Amino acid sequence: MNKPRRPRTSEAQHVALDKLRERNIPSAQQEVQAPRPSTPYDGPGSAYKLAFTDTEFLLREELRPVRMQLELLKPELVQQEQGVQATVVIQGSARIPNPDDARARLSLAQRGGDAIAIARAEQAMAMSRYYEEARRLAAIVTERSRHLRTPLHVVTGGGPGIMEAGNRGAHEVGGPSIGLNIVLPHEQAPNPYITPELCFQFHYFALRKMHFVMRSVAVVCFPGGFGTLDELFETLTLMQTGKSRRRPVLLVGREFWERLINLQHLVDTGMISPGDLHLIQYAETAEEVWQRLHEHYGFEAAPPAEPDSGAHEEDV
Repeated sequence: MNKPRRPRTSEAQHVALDKLRERNIPSAQQEVQAPRPSTPYDGPGSAYKLAFTDTEFLLREELRPVRMQLELLKPELVQQEQGVQATVVIQGSARIPNPDDARARLSLAQRGGDAIAIARAEQAMAMSRYYEEARRLAAIVTERSRHLRTPLHVVTGGGPGIMEAGNRGAHEVGGPSIGLNIVLPHEQAPNPYITPELCFQFHYFALRKMHFVMRSVAVVCFPGGFGTLDELFETLTLMQTGKSRRRPVLLVGREFWERLINLQHLVDTGMISPGDLHLIQYAETAEEVWQRLHEHYGFEAAPPAEPDSGAHEEDV
C-alpha cells in the first residue's frame, strides 16, 4: 500500500520558503533553544512566556480544543514518521495474568487454604490462556506480515494483561509495536514491551479510541471488562453507521462472549438488523485469527490502511 499522500508544495510556496531561508528567520524551535538574557518578567505569574511553552496557559479550560488537536496530531505525525500505516488492534482485560504469575498465585492460595482465594486463583489460571493466545497472535501478525508491502503493526492500550501480551509477542520476534496509554487514577506504567518511539499517553478517551480505529485493518478483542466493551462497541457503531470502513472484528473465546452479550436478543427485539451480526466473527486461537485475516485480505497485496478521516466526528 502506498503511503498517505502529503499535500504538494506549490511553486509559489517554494519561492516563499527560499526567501525565508535567505533571510535566516529562526524557527520556533531555534528561538526556544537559543540562549537569551533573563528579564524581570521571567518569574511566576508573568504572561511573558511564549504561548506554546506556557504549560499553565495550555492547561486552561478554554484551551481544551487545542489540547485535543495536539492529542490527535502527535501520535498521527509520529506514526507517519515511523512508517506505521496498517495496524492490528489487540484489546482485552488488564486483569488477565500471564500463566506463570497465575500459577504462582494459585500455589500461594492453595498453601493458604482459603477456599475463596483458591477459587479466584483457579479462575485467573483458566483465564491466563488468553494471555498466551494474545502473545502468540502478536508474534504471528508481526512475523508473517513482514513480507507485505505494508507490514502490520500490533497496537494495544499499552497497559498490563492482554495489552502486555500483545506488545510482548511483537517484541519477542523483534518487531515494533504501539501502546496507547490513558491517564487514569489507578493506571499502571506502560508495559515494558512497547517500542519507545511508539509509546503514547492520552488524556482524552475519544482521541485514544480514534487512534485505535484510524489505521486498523482488524480489531481483535480478548475477554475484558468495561474498557474492552467500550472500545469494541465504539468500533462496531462506527462501522454500522458508515462512519468508518469495515474491517474484521474478531472476538476470541466464543463461550465468554456469548455468555456476556446476547446479540441475537438485539436482533429479536429489533434493536439491530440481522445483517449487523456479520460485523463480528469468533475465534479460539491465534492461528484461527490469522487465518480469518488471511481469508479476508488474501495478503497477496497489502491490506487497505487509509486513515479513517471521518471517524469519531461526533466525539471531537
